[in-house]
Amino acid sequence: MYFWDYGNAFLLECHRAGANVLAKDAKDDKSFKYPSYMQDIMGDIFSLGFGPFRWVCTSGLEEDLQLTDKIAAEVIKKLSKQSDVSSATRQQYDDNRHWIEKAEEHQLVVGSKARILYSDQEGRIEIALAFNKAVREKRLKSPIVISRDHHDVSGTDSPFRETSNIIDGSAYTADMAVQNAIGDAFRGATWISLHNGGGVGWGDVINGGFGMVLDGTEKSDWRAGLMLNWDVSNGVARRSWSGNDNGYETIKRTMQKVPGLKVTLPNKVEDDILDKAFN
Repeated sequence: MYFWDYGNAFLLECHRAGANVLAKDAKDDKSFKYPSYMQDIMGDIFSLGFGPFRWVCTSGLEEDLQLTDKIAAEVIKKLSKQSDVSSATRQQYDDNRHWIEKAEEHQLVVGSKARILYSDQEGRIEIALAFNKAVREKRLKSPIVISRDHHDVSGTDSPFRETSNIIDGSAYTADMAVQNAIGDAFRGATWISLHNGGGVGWGDVINGGFGMVLDGTEKSDWRAGLMLNWDVSNGVARRSWSGNDNGYETIKRTMQKVPGLKVTLPNKVEDDILDKAFN
């Protein structure tokens, strides 16, 4: 049985109300009989670096939104063909290319001419650079603002949702979201935000977000690369430290591709060795 409790921390509130919902072998108050979608599915996807990348066409023009869809699809198609891409990453690229190619016909826009697309670090950077180039070349009529959801790889410390699959004991800290937002500011974000709630409850989560204006300049190219590298790798590294295999392989590959990125990799140990040492 699976339980989809996005947005309301339903299982947590059941536990706090006295319901018998914790797993038999639970060692904390976030291991439930029914694993949340985050623990069972999304945690592994976040550990690949994929999360909800967003952009807004400040022109408000439908034609600009259509062009950004096309640009994003072309970038993803190119990335999917790389020889060193894992099968799991390629599947994400292909699924999300299908999504962006079909987005227009489903008329998803309400209000701002905006789009959301799951992508990884490399994809976000390449899409941002392609958008900025299109602004520079006047193919897009006005600047593009890039951002992301707080429901993402690095932007949120939420032990009962986004970081509930981090099992090294650090899920109850709020360091990552704050470091992420401040690090984004240092690296060129146009603005950042630190906020609370996120559908889980005040005091149970910290969210860090950003906005970046792509105005077509070379400085925007530089800022986008610098900031998005940090914004995603920060969380992938943490997820690798907590023992996630996707996070481990992803951060290793990222270090090979990004000059200057040096992340301390975890050393894995068999559980029975630790059990013998401490029992």
